[in-house]
Amino acid sequence: MGRRVRTGPLALLFCLALTAGSCAPARMCREPRGINLLATGLVGWQQIGGEPGAWRFENGVLSGRASSAGAQAGRLATVEQYDDFELSLEFRLAPGAESGVFVRAPLRGDPTYAGMEIQILDDSTRDWGQLHPNQVSGSIYGVQAPSERMAGRAGRWQQLVVRCRGPRIGVALNGRKVVDTDTTFYPYLYETHPGLTRTRGYIGLQHHSGVEFRNIAIEPLAK
Repeated sequence: MGRRVRTGPLALLFCLALTAGSCAPARMCREPRGINLLATGLVGWQQIGGEPGAWRFENGVLSGRASSAGAQAGRLATVEQYDDFELSLEFRLAPGAESGVFVRAPLRGDPTYAGMEIQILDDSTRDWGQLHPNQVSGSIYGVQAPSERMAGRAGRWQQLVVRCRGPRIGVALNGRKVVDTDTTFYPYLYETHPGLTRTRGYIGLQHHSGVEFRNIAIEPLAK
C-alpha cells in the first residue's frame, strides 16, 4: 500500500491557482487525498504494450516518452484493482497532445471500450475537426459528453477528479463537475462498450503524445 497524501500549503496554492485561472468561480476545488499512487514511483504500476522502459518518473512527475520516432509508450496500469473510489490527479499536455485516464479497465483488450476512458485532450488550443461532444476533454469517451468545456490551455497543470460508486460516475475537470451519470442509462451501448457493465478493474494512464502526470491519489469508497 502507498502512503497517504498529506495536504498542506502546496495543495492550497493549487486550489487558489484554479480559482484565479480555469476554475473561476472555484467549484469542487479539492486537495489530493487518499493513497498516493506515485509514492514509490513506478513501483505499483505495470506497463501494457509499447517500448520497454518508455515511462519515466522524475522529480514527482510521470511521463511517457518513446526513445525513437514511431515508437509507442503503451499505457500504464495499476497492479491493484479498484471498484468504488475517488481518483484525483494533475496532468499537463503539450500543444496538440491527447491522452486519457482509464477506470475499471481490464489488462486485455482496448481499455477505452473494455473499461471506461476519461478523455484528456488539447481541445482548447487545437482544432481537432469533427469531434463528437462525447470525445472532448472531461467526457466519458464515446459515452457521455461533459456539461461544459473546462479544458485549460496546453502547458498548464490541470486537475481531474473521477468518482465511481457502483454504476454512478462523476467527473470534475479543473474544479467543475462536468459529468454526473449512471452506467445503467446506456444499455444500447453495452455490446460495443462492455466496460460500462464492469464494477471493478485497473486504473490506467494513456500516452499518445506529450502528457505528464503528478499528484495521483486514490481514495477507496466504503460500500
